[in-house]
Amino acid sequence: MEYMTESTNRSPGHILCCECGVPISPNPANICVACLRSKVDISQGIPKQVSISFCKQCQRYFQPPGTWIQCALESRELLALCLKKIKAPLSKVRLVDAGFVWTEPHSKRLKVKLTIQKEVMNGAILQQVFVVDYVVQSQMCGDCHRVEAKDFWKAVIQVRQKTLHKKTFYYLEQLILKYGMHQNTLRIKEIHDGLDFYYSSKQHAQKMVEFLQCTVPCRYKASQRLISQDIHSNTYNYKSTFSVEIVPICKDNVVCLPPKLAQSLGNMNQICVCIRVTSAIHLIDPNTLQVADVDGSTFWNHPFNSLCHPKQLEEFIVMDCSIVRDIKRGAGAGMISKKHTLGEVWVQKTSEMNTDKQYFCRTHLGHLLNPGDLVLGFDLANCNLNDEHVNKMNSDRVPDVVLIKKSYDRTKRQRRRNWKLKELARERENMDSDDERQYQDFLEDLEEDETIRKNVNIYRDSAIPVGSDTDDEGAPQISLAEMLEDLHISQDATGEEGTGFRKALL
Repeated sequence: MEYMTESTNRSPGHILCCECGVPISPNPANICVACLRSKVDISQGIPKQVSISFCKQCQRYFQPPGTWIQCALESRELLALCLKKIKAPLSKVRLVDAGFVWTEPHSKRLKVKLTIQKEVMNGAILQQVFVVDYVVQSQMCGDCHRVEAKDFWKAVIQVRQKTLHKKTFYYLEQLILKYGMHQNTLRIKEIHDGLDFYYSSKQHAQKMVEFLQCTVPCRYKASQRLISQDIHSNTYNYKSTFSVEIVPICKDNVVCLPPKLAQSLGNMNQICVCIRVTSAIHLIDPNTLQVADVDGSTFWNHPFNSLCHPKQLEEFIVMDCSIVRDIKRGAGAGMISKKHTLGEVWVQKTSEMNTDKQYFCRTHLGHLLNPGDLVLGFDLANCNLNDEHVNKMNSDRVPDVVLIKKSYDRTKRQRRRNWKLKELARERENMDSDDERQYQDFLEDLEEDETIRKNVNIYRDSAIPVGSDTDDEGAPQISLAEMLEDLHISQDATGEEGTGFRKALL
């Protein structure tokens, strides 16, 4: 007897849908999917349109009960915020998947595609996909309300510097922009001799004061005024004021050090030139190239002032220049600058070219000067020096002329400048022509001093073509490698015009 060894194909049995009679695979409800969906809607109770609040000023979304958070479009944070708006209805179903559906940025609509599952008749599990439409409504947050009010603040920082030049403030402004220390300010107001920073909390103001102490030599005083109090809950409302005073010394100032301070700095000459102001005052002796740093606490213990006003700078022409190779150093002398070269120079004022009067001096600019060059300096021999330390000095130790920096054609430098800086958005009381001249001086200092340039974000100006690192006169320029590409965000999350930094196009 032989057995048949034929393969048998087994297929699952089918039943008829009890509603429409279509053959289907057996399921607990014995109903096809189409009929089941027509009888049961598992998304019932989940709203299909929800409103969400958005502040256009600070680009934040409202998260109940009282929090404003910053989210990018189609980010995980924004998706979590949208799901929390329908958290209660979603708790009755099982969420399988959620994702954004693309919408126009200016449509003020956010669409979220949800995939949910739920057990229905006789243990059958039904899955459904649908879209929830979120309407973005504009609403100003509490912080922006206070900013717009312009009179609401809990703390103010009054930064002052008793000088006639704003170079230190321009440098400080770039540091604030680089490290984002202006983000918590309600407003910034510029007055004649400084800046006022307004804050909604005292903690933000204290953080700013600590930043100022780390970046510029200064000192501060704090005070507070009682606004209101509640004797029942023992709560008090204060307004705090921080008065910050920056040392009254700027770059390119000629100073006369007190005798004790000059001796403690390595027996320096009392007449020095300030070459830089960062977290300390950097001084150089034009007679010996000896350098020293004076921090804020040392300055307030031994204060000194600038001898000459910046407008007293005069233009000289170099008649002869020779390099001093052998520098005699006294006992206890300090560090010598390696970036400068000591030179002996004969100069003559450009306003006195019809005379034969010339001046002899030593300078730290020996590596830059050649006969025929123009140089800016102070004429100490013919000016009235009203300083207690200079009056006590021997007249032989006071130089006739102190040279500050080499002079270049300013118009040509502005035309070839292919970079720009950002500015703080602040209120200005008045803007005169002298402020523009001082700002141009600061830009020239950035081109000439690499040390200051490292702490500043410099942006490429695409409107001006790239030139060489130096021009025909040898004026220094900033190389393209030191510049950043300027990023300008023209629209925000709702399609409105974005709020960015105000740029100074030069």
